[in-house]
Amino acid sequence: MTDVNVQRLAGLSPEARAALVRRSEADLSGFLEKVAPIIEAVRTEGDAALIRFGREFDGAEGLTESTLKATEADFDAAFDAVAPEVIEAIRFGIGNIRAFHEEQAPEPMWLKEIRPGAFAGDRFTPIESVALYVPRGKGSFPSVTMMTSVPGVVAGVPDLAIVTPPGPDGKVDAATLVAARIAGVETVYKVGGAQAVAAVAFGTGTVKKAHKIVGPGSPWVVAAKRLLAGVIDPGLPAGPSESIILADASVHGGLAAMDLLIEAEHGPDSSAWLVTDSERVVEQALAALPELWARMSPLRVEFSRAVLGGSAGGIVLAASMADACAFVNEYAPEHLEILSREPFEYLGEIRNAAEILMGPHTPVSIANFALGPNAVLPTSMGAQTYGPLSVTDFLRRSSIGYVTAKGYPEMARAAGILAEYEGFSSHAIAVSDLRRTYLKE
Repeated sequence: MTDVNVQRLAGLSPEARAALVRRSEADLSGFLEKVAPIIEAVRTEGDAALIRFGREFDGAEGLTESTLKATEADFDAAFDAVAPEVIEAIRFGIGNIRAFHEEQAPEPMWLKEIRPGAFAGDRFTPIESVALYVPRGKGSFPSVTMMTSVPGVVAGVPDLAIVTPPGPDGKVDAATLVAARIAGVETVYKVGGAQAVAAVAFGTGTVKKAHKIVGPGSPWVVAAKRLLAGVIDPGLPAGPSESIILADASVHGGLAAMDLLIEAEHGPDSSAWLVTDSERVVEQALAALPELWARMSPLRVEFSRAVLGGSAGGIVLAASMADACAFVNEYAPEHLEILSREPFEYLGEIRNAAEILMGPHTPVSIANFALGPNAVLPTSMGAQTYGPLSVTDFLRRSSIGYVTAKGYPEMARAAGILAEYEGFSSHAIAVSDLRRTYLKE
């Protein structure tokens, strides 16, 4: 038996059930207080603050203003440092991610004749500058570089820049630089945390100001995005990792336990639940966990044990699969796996999930690294209103209208009536007979 949080859904009080869906960044009050002076320091001191915080928070003693931005030599050295099979895996993943997002990209413009002689449509143009946040605190994440860079490149954003924490040696993770170059991004700043969000929001001597920032991060990053939302577009809410493995009796509980650990190993602030209506699946999962932990590195065991034994992870036993699906919708997970021999049987019951992975051959691992759909996903119930990061997150949509002389009379009559009703005199005058007078002249 393992020290894992197991809950019976039917016996929970409303308060206990609400506690199950609570995320680590739900209460950011403590972080907001700590982040505010960091933001102010970056705003007033610029690069000097970034150097100080890089040394204080990341241990990057060798960081200087001249090394805040990765050089071409840094990129070249990264390709020498990363194993060929890792580079090949990055190329494979980026190829699939690019193919998916090219298919996803909207037409640059469309127009439809709404009424005879009256046309309306949309035009999509790239945002001028977007910062891509790539975390590093609990590991190295070239996959996040892949997922944030490729849709920005496909969208045609002219100014894409990665911000990522430096290591103690003052350098960027080598695989992150490899992924950035293969994806098509050559600007990388060695700055992370709340100070990175502030740097791209205000701009510094080295770091260029951006219109938007995308990418997942710690509660410090989430708090900084929230405080700076009036200065920079913070993008979709992407905090610590979270997942639900929805399993029915058609699969082995060991398979469910294996996939449950995928997101649980990210860190102690992650959330990971196995939700099932099968007592057998629960028993098999609990029995399999010790063997799985024996195969993992000590750090990842520590993280996943903390998650599965705490209040933000474990196993939920539902009375039925209908009840299990209802809990999934209530939770609105970032990642959802439907572990079943017949996964499409449950797909219609799922309303709130940012990513839905179907069947026993589609673990989160494949989606995170290689399949193609974007793995930067909304967290903390963001799936109720947001979708995954996409090409459209890097685009601006403008409405287009064009009314010809043929279409004008009908449109003007309706607009004039409503303008008069709402009491807007100049609106009404603009579509009155006076317009025809000026047009004739």
